[in-house]
Amino acid sequence: MTISTHVTEFAGRPVVVFEPEAALPPDPGAVAWKLTADYDDSVEDFTRLVEQFLHEVGPDAVQALIIGQWGSAYEEVAPVELLVGLAPRLTGLRALFLGEMTSEECEISWIKQTDVTPLLAAYPELETLRVRGSDGLAFTPTRHPALRELAFESGGLPATVVRGVAESDLPALTHLELWLGTDEYFGDAGVADLAPILAGTRLPELGYLGLRDAEIADQVAAALAGAPVVARLHTLDLSLGILGDEGAAALLAGQPLTHLRRLDLHHHYLSPDLAARLVEELPGVEVDLSDAEEADQDGDRYVAVAE
Repeated sequence: MTISTHVTEFAGRPVVVFEPEAALPPDPGAVAWKLTADYDDSVEDFTRLVEQFLHEVGPDAVQALIIGQWGSAYEEVAPVELLVGLAPRLTGLRALFLGEMTSEECEISWIKQTDVTPLLAAYPELETLRVRGSDGLAFTPTRHPALRELAFESGGLPATVVRGVAESDLPALTHLELWLGTDEYFGDAGVADLAPILAGTRLPELGYLGLRDAEIADQVAAALAGAPVVARLHTLDLSLGILGDEGAAALLAGQPLTHLRRLDLHHHYLSPDLAARLVEELPGVEVDLSDAEEADQDGDRYVAVAE
C-alpha cells in the first residue's frame, strides 16, 4: 500500500487548498489551510506562495496549516526554517502537518525532511504536529507543555527520532503515533528505543499509542504485554504492520486489555484462530482485524507503507 489520497480533514477542520485570489471561506480560522506547490517549482516559488497566502488570508486567521509539496520533495528539504521564521506572525497556529503528499507527488520514504524540533521551540502553543517522511528526519529530546498530538508517518523511522520522542518531556500529550516501518527505509528502531514510552514514566496524559507499520510488530506486541503504559491507554494501535500469531498470543498472555476502548490491528498476518481468540477474550473492546494478509510463498510479510 502507498498513500494515494490526500487528507480531507485535519485538526478537526475541513481542508481548504489555498488558491491565490480565490474567494475565502466565511471563517478562515475554521479550516485547515493547505499550501502546495508544483513539482517543478523552486523554493523561491513556494516562499512567494506562502507570502501571498499570508497577505490574502491574514496570519492571525491561520490556526491549522498543512504543507504539501514545496517543489520537488525528492530534492529540496522541508521548509522548516521558513516556518520557524514565520512564527512571530502565525501567532494563532495550533496545528501543523508537514509533508502531506501522496505517493504520486513523492514516495513517503523519499520526502526530504530535516530536524523538526525547532518547530516546537518556535511555536510554544502548538497542539498538533504531524510529519510525513523520514529521509534526513531528526528529532531531539525537548520539552513542550502544550503539544497534545505528535505523529511521524514514515516507511521507516530512525531510532534517533524514536529516542528523541521517548526522552522528551511532553506533559500534555494525549496522542502519539510512530510509524516504525522497515530497516530498508531508515527504520532501524528496536524495542529498547521505545523503553521510556512503554515504562509509563513519561507522557502522563497519553491515551492513544500507535506503534504502526512495524516490521518488528511481534516484538513490540511482546513488550507491550507487560508494559506499564498500557494500563493508561484507551486505544492501542498496532495497525499497518506485520503482526502475526506470535505477537497476538503475547498480547493475550500478558496484562489485561479489557479496559481498552479500541485495539487496532488492521493489516495483520494472524491466523483465523488467533483472530477469533482476540475478539472472544476482549469483550467490550472494539478490535479491528480488517485487511487480513497472507505471507508470500517464501513466508515473507510486508508492512503496509514502505517506499
